[in-house]
Amino acid sequence: MATKFKRILVGVDDSADALLAFDYAIHQAKQDDAELVIISILENDEMNVYQALSKDYVHGERKELEQHILKYQQQAQEAGVTKVRSMIAEGEPGEMIVKEVIPHVQPDLLIIGSLAKKGIAKHFGSQAAYMAKYAPVSVLVIR
Repeated sequence: MATKFKRILVGVDDSADALLAFDYAIHQAKQDDAELVIISILENDEMNVYQALSKDYVHGERKELEQHILKYQQQAQEAGVTKVRSMIAEGEPGEMIVKEVIPHVQPDLLIIGSLAKKGIAKHFGSQAAYMAKYAPVSVLVIR
């Protein structure tokens, strides 16, 4: 018997693997008539100290990310997912998703790409491995 998920959490960051994960999450949510929750993380470590101290800069970055993630939400709705919501968090992606987002959202499944978009953390073995190891729910890593 196949597992039917009720709530799916998918992480997006515009990397090729994250886009594949998003497409897979849409497919799975439609198949299971599940709620799809789209998360994107504003990474503070990508800002220099002056940017991090500037509330205008951080607010601008967050506002830009909020507008961008709404495009993912719209794409999922246009693809036929009836229950979709999106959210943004700030911090280190793996830790934030495992320790804050999953307890709050309570998904049955986390779908993530294997590679991050930027930085040293772009190689599998960092963010995706951390989430796969420590998430209290099933994790599907897409390549």
